[in-house]
Amino acid sequence: MRIGVISDTHGLLRPEALSFLHGCDHIVHAGDIGRVEVVHALAGLAPLTAIRGNIDTGDWADAYPATATVALGGHRVHVLHDLKQLALDPAAAGLHAVIAGHSHAPRIDHVDGVLHLNPGSAGPRRFKLPVTVAEIRINGEGLHPRIVQLA
Repeated sequence: MRIGVISDTHGLLRPEALSFLHGCDHIVHAGDIGRVEVVHALAGLAPLTAIRGNIDTGDWADAYPATATVALGGHRVHVLHDLKQLALDPAAAGLHAVIAGHSHAPRIDHVDGVLHLNPGSAGPRRFKLPVTVAEIRINGEGLHPRIVQLA
């Protein structure tokens, strides 16, 4: 199973991001969507889990929760925008992964046996940070994350 992970698009859905996400079994958007058209385009590629971030305001954003927990390939994945607002102990909650954006800095960590993934930002370049997306491959051996820099 291939899970595409994107965050902080801020209304910009790059063609390179769409190309990377093509063929995913599921897509996760970790907030700061920017425009409803972004989630519509992503949902046209694969089943989508999207949460709202701090810039997602207005009537369209009310359709998206602040957090979500979804089962993907037999693994429980918790999605929120800002990791600093994580209000639970992922290991104690039986989670296998936590996906968060907000910082625009791509990162893969493991904390108490739980994958923590920040795909970075796929939207407008911010500071000197790269423009990135991520994927998680799920197989019988577990979760295998990878961050990819877009051209």
